[in-house]
Amino acid sequence: MNKKIISFSGKGGVGKSTLSTLFLKYLLNNFQELEILVIDADPDSNIADLLGVEISFEDTIGGVTTSFKHQMQEGSLSPGVPKNQVLEAEVFDSVIEMDRFDLMVMGRSEGEGCYCYINSLLKNIIDSITKSYAITILDMPAGLEHFARKTDKNVDELFIVTDPSKMGFHTMHRIIELTDELTLDFEKIWVVGNGFSDGLKHLLEEEISKINSKAVYLLGVIPFDEEISDYNFLGKSILDLPESNNAYKVFSSMLSKIIE
Repeated sequence: MNKKIISFSGKGGVGKSTLSTLFLKYLLNNFQELEILVIDADPDSNIADLLGVEISFEDTIGGVTTSFKHQMQEGSLSPGVPKNQVLEAEVFDSVIEMDRFDLMVMGRSEGEGCYCYINSLLKNIIDSITKSYAITILDMPAGLEHFARKTDKNVDELFIVTDPSKMGFHTMHRIIELTDELTLDFEKIWVVGNGFSDGLKHLLEEEISKINSKAVYLLGVIPFDEEISDYNFLGKSILDLPESNNAYKVFSSMLSKIIE
């Protein structure tokens, strides 16, 4: 498998984190010894919840950058060591080693003041980290702000997740428009409908037909799955879903057609 960075985006509440986790499950089930990094870029840390993992604030990138900012303000950083090297070391230490993949949780920033300098350093560090992995899965925050900051500029393939709602469709269209406006050059943009009944699938097909882009493809739709909701509510890892789970089977069938 060629090295890829794959991002999941869309309106809040459409199931980006769930599909990111199901994508991870598919990779773990079908590719042995694949080096995988999962970056939970959502401040709410939904991926960690779906994996059944508790992450303290100190172990998130938000915690690392907050500590780094305080050290800068207090003048307690070693004067002989470049700041980017200090932050890079702390970021590498924050990577959580799971059983067969690594996890990086962005978390939230804490406190007041501008993080522009730190965020600039951080982005370069994360770009460097992803080069060590065959696959990086990015679960992005809800909305569009990260596109405006070009956080996705090095992403190879973009999955846009939408639910059967006008708001979900509107966000989908706006994301696609922004990729053109900001010249974000994705190899492929896959649209996935989540929580669709068979009777609503045609609505998404009609919306996709309105899009004038050769890079955008409708991958398919996934039905609402009560078992996944139960796992989420009970704090059980989505990775432990049985192979017979309907949503996983449907999504796996889609992925088998595009993942080599």
